[in-house]
Amino acid sequence: MTLRILVANANTTVAVTENCAAAARAAASPGTEIVAATPRFGPAIISSRAENAIAAHGILDCLAQHHAGCDAAVLAVSYDTALAAARQLLPIPVLGMTEAACLTACMLGGRFGLVTFSSAELYRELIASYGLASRLSGIGLVAASPSDAASDPAGVAAKVAETARALARDGADAVILGGAALAGMGGRIRADVPVPLVDGIAAAVRLAEALVALGLKKPAVGSFAAPTGRASVGLASPLETLLRG
Repeated sequence: MTLRILVANANTTVAVTENCAAAARAAASPGTEIVAATPRFGPAIISSRAENAIAAHGILDCLAQHHAGCDAAVLAVSYDTALAAARQLLPIPVLGMTEAACLTACMLGGRFGLVTFSSAELYRELIASYGLASRLSGIGLVAASPSDAASDPAGVAAKVAETARALARDGADAVILGGAALAGMGGRIRADVPVPLVDGIAAAVRLAEALVALGLKKPAVGSFAAPTGRASVGLASPLETLLRG
């Protein structure tokens, strides 16, 4: 059976979407089709609370527009922007790349570290919201940016590897590559880091395949049951339709 997984970016930088889609296709099983999507509006790159809040509308709008015909969706944004809302709205499984990476890392050892470009506190809050704060050994910040990862991949990869090694020395049994711009980088530096490197896109795609195969139904009651009869003003038609039920 052919699966279709929607990989939806939450910012409007198409190059990030393409990088995540490439990482998703590399991780996917034979027969799994990756459908990539970028929001119509929102921040270019999410690096603050305000941008993350704005991007939540953009990613929900994007998911509403593109989910039809897909078996699952992966949020290609390391803050897992609007994950809970997307799970409530969509009739298919929705996975966040960082939640998927954290859960995978927990199956590899006792504690995990995370390497990223910025906003360590936002990641701490996100991981705490998943109940995994005690499993986080530390967060390592790399002196680079997502645009640097595109323009100087070798240079940024060396910095990421150095930071990952430091996290391992401090007790991390696995290290998460935190950030959509780091998707696919693990293969480049795997041999230079003494612990497993967990790519959130790869983990989310593989877990999405597993969830689809399990055939579990969407909750019909509780806070994740799909909304019905909700009125709205000014939303694009696909998102308005999901709210109406």
